[in-house]
Amino acid sequence: MMPPPALLPPGFTVELNRTVTVRDGGRSLVGGSPTRAIYLSTAAASMFAGRRLTVASASSGGLADKLLEIGMADPVFDTLPTADESDVTYVIPTYGRPQSLDRLLTSIGPGKAVIVVDDASPDPSAARTIATAHGAEFIALPENLGPAGARNAGLRLVHTTYVVFVDNDMVVTDGAVATLLRHFVDPRVALVAPRVIGLQLSTRVNWISRYEDARSSLDLGPTPATVRPRARVSWVSTAFVVARVDALGAGFTDGMRVGEDVDLVWKLVDQGWRVRYEPAATSAHEHRVTFSDWARRKAFYGTGGHALALRHPGNIAPAILAPWSVGVVLALLAQRAWSVPVALGISAVAAGFIARRLTRHEHPVRIAVALTATGVAASVSQAMALLTRHWWPIAAVASIFSPRLRRATIAAALLDIVLDYRRTRPQLDIVRFGLARRADDLAYGTGLWLGALRGRSTAALRPEIRGFRLPGRPGHRP
Repeated sequence: MMPPPALLPPGFTVELNRTVTVRDGGRSLVGGSPTRAIYLSTAAASMFAGRRLTVASASSGGLADKLLEIGMADPVFDTLPTADESDVTYVIPTYGRPQSLDRLLTSIGPGKAVIVVDDASPDPSAARTIATAHGAEFIALPENLGPAGARNAGLRLVHTTYVVFVDNDMVVTDGAVATLLRHFVDPRVALVAPRVIGLQLSTRVNWISRYEDARSSLDLGPTPATVRPRARVSWVSTAFVVARVDALGAGFTDGMRVGEDVDLVWKLVDQGWRVRYEPAATSAHEHRVTFSDWARRKAFYGTGGHALALRHPGNIAPAILAPWSVGVVLALLAQRAWSVPVALGISAVAAGFIARRLTRHEHPVRIAVALTATGVAASVSQAMALLTRHWWPIAAVASIFSPRLRRATIAAALLDIVLDYRRTRPQLDIVRFGLARRADDLAYGTGLWLGALRGRSTAALRPEIRGFRLPGRPGHRP
């Protein structure tokens, strides 16, 4: 189903997010995801009250909608109307783990419409007993379909306006669903996801659990965002989401056992729907804490790259670079006396070209320099990720023969640890954090390569070089 026309209701308020710098007396906006510069007319600039814009007409509504789409603004959460949870059905796919199912249903509470879908567990009787005790509807599938198929089976039985998909290793925190529902006042919003934090279990605390608390693949951070390919937040996990039933159509792609969440989000965005990430709502996930289970799960995520590359070939590249930024990266990797001067020269030329495109702005050179610096930082970050994560098998072999590449790979691995440690501030010493960080990347990269080899395709491994633009963020799991 296609979304309705973009008609934000009167009073809907958005605020420029922290990525955006306002220049030229409010007429130039630089930021968003990916980074860009836009120039507003005098009339458009006058619609703002500080960094906020409230919908009062078709023109202000159109501008607010555009700012949401390009990741420059987010809804002001406190201004969103409260929501009624009575028009919601919970769909829970489950396979074994009856104790976890009981814990989840307890967190949902009584009086809710709940459908538990057993995905052909060896013995579904325990799940049936628990579901019945909590007043939930229970269906048992005759064959294992995976999470996507199990969710779809439940979705076909939903008659409410909204559905909550929640996995049985989650715990629903108080108020989370009501918080997420507030975003559906925007008629283009199809799906909203909360921040996923670690479930605190005193019996399962070790160095892996502390690493996951700080840097779980499911935790997308403290900042709200519009979710779309190549953006800062390019996907959300459907371990816990609220969705508009009419927007989902048939639901997930049947047969996908990994990456089905990314696929669903990107399908919705392609159809014109909006997907939001809202960290004001949280849910708790029981992380894997034994090293073998944890590493296998990371590798499993990586194997999904191939299927996503086939279904969404324009969104899955491990790096997205402009030709000029490739030159900067190659110059730095050369590690010669001329490397830094050449990289600076290429950047200066790029800034000059960008400035020529910003003639409507009052300070085009200043904006172009800022955009170029952002592009260089993004390109270097992506090159580091290629060496330590997506291309690590190539980097490891090549480092045996190339001292320069060996130095670059070691430097990238260590710098990434330091920067990530400062950013996440984990309850873990930097040595064990660093070991987990590198194991995380090695496992994911291994899965990515296994998926490519099985599919006999390098589509998920190839970086994309496109036009003269600033690089965005790739669409892989973080």
